[in-house]
Amino acid sequence: MTETTQTQTTLPGGGRPRSPEFQLAVDVSRGLRQDLFHDAFALHPLPRMRVDGPITRRLPPRLQERATRLPHALVVLAGVLALLISLAGNGGGDLAQFLTGLLALGTISLTLLRPVGAFWVSSVVTFVMALFDAGGGGDWPWRPGAFATHLIVLTVAAMRTRPRTAAWMWALTAAYGLFAEVLFGSGHYYTNTMPFLFVSALALLVVTVWHVRREAAQKVTAQQTVTAHERSKRTLLEERTTIARELHDVVAHHMSVVAIQAEAAPYRVENPPPELEYAFKVIRENAVIALSELRRVLGVVRAEDYEAPDAPQPKLADLDRLLENVRDAGLQVDKTVTGAVRELPQGVELSAYRIVQEALSNSLRHAPGAGAKVEVGYVLGGLGLRIVNGPATGLVKPSPGAGHGITGMRERVSMLDGEMTAEATDDGGYEVEVFLPVTAAASTEDTA
Repeated sequence: MTETTQTQTTLPGGGRPRSPEFQLAVDVSRGLRQDLFHDAFALHPLPRMRVDGPITRRLPPRLQERATRLPHALVVLAGVLALLISLAGNGGGDLAQFLTGLLALGTISLTLLRPVGAFWVSSVVTFVMALFDAGGGGDWPWRPGAFATHLIVLTVAAMRTRPRTAAWMWALTAAYGLFAEVLFGSGHYYTNTMPFLFVSALALLVVTVWHVRREAAQKVTAQQTVTAHERSKRTLLEERTTIARELHDVVAHHMSVVAIQAEAAPYRVENPPPELEYAFKVIRENAVIALSELRRVLGVVRAEDYEAPDAPQPKLADLDRLLENVRDAGLQVDKTVTGAVRELPQGVELSAYRIVQEALSNSLRHAPGAGAKVEVGYVLGGLGLRIVNGPATGLVKPSPGAGHGITGMRERVSMLDGEMTAEATDDGGYEVEVFLPVTAAASTEDTA
């Protein structure tokens, strides 16, 4: 024997459980009150149109200011059209035609401020217009003016509210039309509830598709913005990681030299005093500790599969080889060197080489077919770089880019407390100017 136990949900206070159908009815009524009755006449002005589109952004400033009011003008124009239809189609004499036309214009204009309230006003206006032909054989229950007015109000209100609210409006309109036809439509030659519901359903379907596409476009734009921001952050972190690795190679080399020289220095002097031996010993121990700490910190930013390059890091003396590779890739580039050529600190040499390399890569990518110039100036107090390219020839399509190369160059310049400008030239090309400060003491120590 099998015993079946049924569990019912009781209401607070010991009431009887509610059925799913009853709960559905409660939810429906709650949604109806929220969409069409709660703050139905609250003020919701129609915002101005954005002028950042492909056509509006090319307009002069005065026309752009006027274009922001284009939606308002279109709604008013639709109201004038409903006014003319009312004057031409409604019965009841000239005064009645004029009054119903004004009602149509005012109701449609109300959608600019209170879209839900305009729906209720339009429902009343529809009934008022029908009274002028209550005993006739004309269209029922929508007179020509009421037909145009309510259709425009439904469309504009649907565009300004969410799709669920538009569905409620259409359902109440259908209920009114069917009620008017069943009770009062027998004395009329033609009833137009079904044509009105069909046309309004098509209009609301178009508006719903427009809502869906706009929301999808907004989500795509937001996602693209987030993706571009994340890509920029990732590129920045990768560039900083690369700089950290290269900085390790530069600093580790010099610290190793310091440790070796500190260990060998006492043997170069005959009978050195104990104080001097102790001082060199402390220098060597501190250099070894610094190297260990540097390797430990670098382990955080190194990838597991990263392998240190076997070849030495490039310097400004290797620019000629870089320019040959660029020329083989199709970029005609000339190099000019001014000032007294001297060896600079390894970090400055490496950063300068990478900046020139990235600038020429951008020229190949964004200005195919153009010529470029590289100017290296050894000046008092630092190193100056200028890389400029001409406009693209148009024979080859430029490759897309997100500007991360400029970000990497700025990172290197900022690391050395330098200055950098990157901007378009008057002839349509691009120019990068960099100054990397170098103190005389740093240049002398590196040479030694």
